[in-house]
Amino acid sequence: MNNILEIFKDVWHIIRYPVIKVSGSEISLLSVITAISFFYGSVVLSRITEKFAERFLREKTELDHGVINSIKRFTRYVVLMIGAVITLETIGISLSSLAALGAVLMVGIGFGLQNITQNFISGLIILLERPIKIGDLVEVEGVRGKVEEIGARSTRINTRNDISIIVPNSQFISEQVVNQSFSGNQIRLAIDIGVSYGSDPDDVRSCLIEVAKGCRGILTTPPPKVLFKEFADSSLNFSLMIWVNDLWDFETITSDVRFAIFRAFKEKNIQIPFPQMDVYIKSQGSHK
Repeated sequence: MNNILEIFKDVWHIIRYPVIKVSGSEISLLSVITAISFFYGSVVLSRITEKFAERFLREKTELDHGVINSIKRFTRYVVLMIGAVITLETIGISLSSLAALGAVLMVGIGFGLQNITQNFISGLIILLERPIKIGDLVEVEGVRGKVEEIGARSTRINTRNDISIIVPNSQFISEQVVNQSFSGNQIRLAIDIGVSYGSDPDDVRSCLIEVAKGCRGILTTPPPKVLFKEFADSSLNFSLMIWVNDLWDFETITSDVRFAIFRAFKEKNIQIPFPQMDVYIKSQGSHK
């Protein structure tokens, strides 16, 4: 029994023995283990807090999904930051000590972690200002798709081909971003069509309006309308303007409308012209 106590005292002395000294604070193996355990607890607490905040906001408020996601993520980051500060205080490293140490490491961190820091700060700006949110249809740097997740460093976008693309958060702050969902879920689409010069423009307009009213997914408010665009070389060009609220599947809607236009034009004998070229061959007799 005495041997076990002696071994325990020796182990206790070893883990409490100062390994390094930072700004007057002695750091031992025990303090490091305590700090790691405390920080792990703060990570677990941040996840619990995130889930609690989400459940509370969904049950007690009428905020949309994007706002709730931003608040819960920001809450998790705040808990993690507080946990990190308390963890450092646990091992004897105060904020003033970090400031002194940070002055030495600032140059190295500035160059080595520049992109990571930039993307992290951009992620916080996205969560606070909400230029984009989960579920939005966006296009940035040629990448187009639906926002599935906004992380601390990057944002995951899912394309219509079900391909996930990871985009750094800084691109949403520094680059031009097209957000089709920013002003709402409605979008106006234009379907261009040309008819032959022998067609009556009023009949064409009536036919296109009738087609638009009979297709699924097209809103009645604002109502569809037809614009007479131009007198082209071989056709009268019209544009059918429609409003839809299915931003993700609008290509299917426009395809169905084109099918319906073709059938309606065929029934009403409205001709869709195609480019033609007349070639004249002039023959010349031989001269003697």
